[in-house]
Amino acid sequence: MSIKSEHNEAAALVAQMTLAEKSSLTSGRDFWHLEGVARLGVNPVMVTDGPHGLRKQDKSADHVGLNKSVPATCFPTASALAASWDTQLIHTVGIALGRECAAEQVTVLLGPGVNIKRHPLCGRNFEYFSEDPWLTGKLASAMIKGVQSQGVGTSIKHFAVNNQEHGRMYIDAIVDERTLREIYLRGFEIAIKEAQPWTVMCAYNRVNDTYCSEHDWLLNKVLRQEWGFEGLVMTDWGAANNRVAGVTSGLDLEMPGNGGINDRLVQQAVEEGTLDETLLDRAVTRCVALNLLGNKIQTNKPDVDLTAHHQLAKRAAIESMVLLKNESSLLPLDPQTPVAIIGAFAKFARFQGTGSSQVNPTQTENAWDALQALGQNLTYAPGYDPKTSVPDTTLIAEAVSIAKQAKIAVIFAGLPNIFESEGFDRSHMALPDQHNQLIDAVAQANPNTVVVLTNGAPVLMPWADRIPAIMEGYLGGQSGGSAMADLLYGIGNPGGKLAETFQLNQADAPSDLNFPGQQRQVQYREGLYVGYRYFDTAQLPVRFPFGHGLSYTTFNVGPVLRERDTFSSGETLKFSAPVTNTGDRSGSEVIQMYVRAPQSETYRPAQELKDFCKLHLDPGATKNADLCLNNSSFEIYDVGHGQWIVPAGLYEIAIGTSSRDIKQQFTVEVISKDSISSAAAANKGPRLEALLTSDEQFCDDTQFSMMLGKPVPAKEPSRPFHENSALVEIGETWMGAKFKKKVAEAFKQNMGGNSNNETLNKMFEEMANHMPLRGIALFSRGKISLQDLHVMLALLNNRYLEAFRLWRQSRRPSSSEE
Repeated sequence: MSIKSEHNEAAALVAQMTLAEKSSLTSGRDFWHLEGVARLGVNPVMVTDGPHGLRKQDKSADHVGLNKSVPATCFPTASALAASWDTQLIHTVGIALGRECAAEQVTVLLGPGVNIKRHPLCGRNFEYFSEDPWLTGKLASAMIKGVQSQGVGTSIKHFAVNNQEHGRMYIDAIVDERTLREIYLRGFEIAIKEAQPWTVMCAYNRVNDTYCSEHDWLLNKVLRQEWGFEGLVMTDWGAANNRVAGVTSGLDLEMPGNGGINDRLVQQAVEEGTLDETLLDRAVTRCVALNLLGNKIQTNKPDVDLTAHHQLAKRAAIESMVLLKNESSLLPLDPQTPVAIIGAFAKFARFQGTGSSQVNPTQTENAWDALQALGQNLTYAPGYDPKTSVPDTTLIAEAVSIAKQAKIAVIFAGLPNIFESEGFDRSHMALPDQHNQLIDAVAQANPNTVVVLTNGAPVLMPWADRIPAIMEGYLGGQSGGSAMADLLYGIGNPGGKLAETFQLNQADAPSDLNFPGQQRQVQYREGLYVGYRYFDTAQLPVRFPFGHGLSYTTFNVGPVLRERDTFSSGETLKFSAPVTNTGDRSGSEVIQMYVRAPQSETYRPAQELKDFCKLHLDPGATKNADLCLNNSSFEIYDVGHGQWIVPAGLYEIAIGTSSRDIKQQFTVEVISKDSISSAAAANKGPRLEALLTSDEQFCDDTQFSMMLGKPVPAKEPSRPFHENSALVEIGETWMGAKFKKKVAEAFKQNMGGNSNNETLNKMFEEMANHMPLRGIALFSRGKISLQDLHVMLALLNNRYLEAFRLWRQSRRPSSSEE
């Protein structure tokens, strides 16, 4: 089933609709439902969050997790699942998600999120897979296929270049086309071509000065014409800017409902001849097709085995946790060994992020309870407050006391909710001071210390050289506690590999000088140098490299078996590497293929991931890791030619178990008629040597202009105020501050009311502060009209006569009222 499969029936229904009915279908009925047309049998259907679990709200609806949802399985978040590098596992998780959606009569699950992890401080990184577009695309494709196999749609998001939370509803991402296509669009492209999600969710932000919700180049040219996308494009919640321009540019559905504000503008544009009705029909047909697909779901309510899904969540968590370090085989633990379990996260698990993805789990398991069932000599100390982690020397002293009496100390540390969430970015990469001081003190008291991390994104580890064993647990879902216990005691074997680089210092990130931007603009001057593409090219030391992950067993990667050492453009070259489990435990290994282009005429990263294969092996067993090379393994986007090309030449193929642990290498000669344009050859990219010294001129205006193919856009002033000015900007004025205070409280009520949760309150505050004024009018569902907004803007800009004129016009009765 797909949007395309329902097109003919949908088009026939649209042909029978009035203009008002068609216009009404371009926005939601309410927060979670599409509109319907009862007289034609087009029934409203439901869409809902979120990527790693169903978040269906039956009663009070909101977008940020303030109100409870129906119980559903909470699987590990995307940052954790990505570390499994297991497409079959993620497909199976997708099936379970789809089944739970179908049982709850949900038509579309709003996920997966495939935005690239440009910078480790992005507050929503826990919802995204990786810093690498190839890995991102393959994992997203697997999840989409799994969900949609159950007759439920997905919404791949957030399209595109949504790589931060700060100012996300108006920020302008300035990025050159080559970087855009090779890094930030590639994951979307892979998933859409391979899996055809029913819907794509456009992002809030602008890309090169145009809002994603009305970006004709993104939505029509690239998404539909180049990639062949067959489905529907919807907005993120509140992302519609100019709704009429959106219809023209390929936006089909605005969510949530807006009280008819934009529907009337669409209808008026058709009536006045400024919007071609055939373009409206095109959008409405796709919306009706989604309604028809949803109506079919309502006739099929499958049984769901939530106990089995809980066990699947545990299996996923085990496969996703990463053993970062294990000196002297300190892990796994012996059940007889006296162990001090330290850290409140062992009892009060943080297993998911905060915001629109927050799931109401069917059950939860904490590590302490699970560990007690496995270890026979355990003691416990909290070490910190799990909610605040404020400094407390008494708690540290208690932890040190029990650590001294144990043979091994295991510390559960990480990021509290208040440190990372949707709605705001992290302010730094460090753990709370209390956690770092706790680790230092315990390690000094007991050298046999294990650190277990609970976090959604990379953190700094200044103590790593003094800690013999480190396990990255990520946000492991509702079964994460028992999964970690099984790994610590060797019942399970760690199989995860990092899908992102853990750097030594925050400033090491090449995007750090341009994150999160300033004056409503963020410049992607680092170009292709994202994550390991930069660190490996610069040969910069990192804490743990991309693709890294240890096991309790050992593996040997044998010589690569291949037919030939030449590749002709357009063909596929398959090869394999034999992998043997040389240890005494069953385990898994991920074989990673990196491609290097040492003879490149234009700038390229030192190496790029182009394929991978995860193998599960019993002791002594050997299996082949089957890999392949095709055009996408070698191609670059040539902006001069305006197309993808495969440059001829000699390429190095590196086979390894991380980007820094290469086991086998060989050379392939690529035969191709493609030639690099003079424009592409002239683009040398950012100055790598300057990046290494954190030089602000690593990519000056001249170089960035060459990358962009145009002058660097001027940063945007905050005055005069306009419809897309944020509350925080107008709050700098006396009148704006009064308006900001009242609107923020009203917005909070509309999004779910007051909360005693400090993280939710911080998230709400940041979202409200950076809400553009036009979004306030739409979220108010007519309580604040666009006319009211224009009066306010005139007053804020000290245009008092204009404000009075607009106020009188807004109070003038319409012809129908007269």
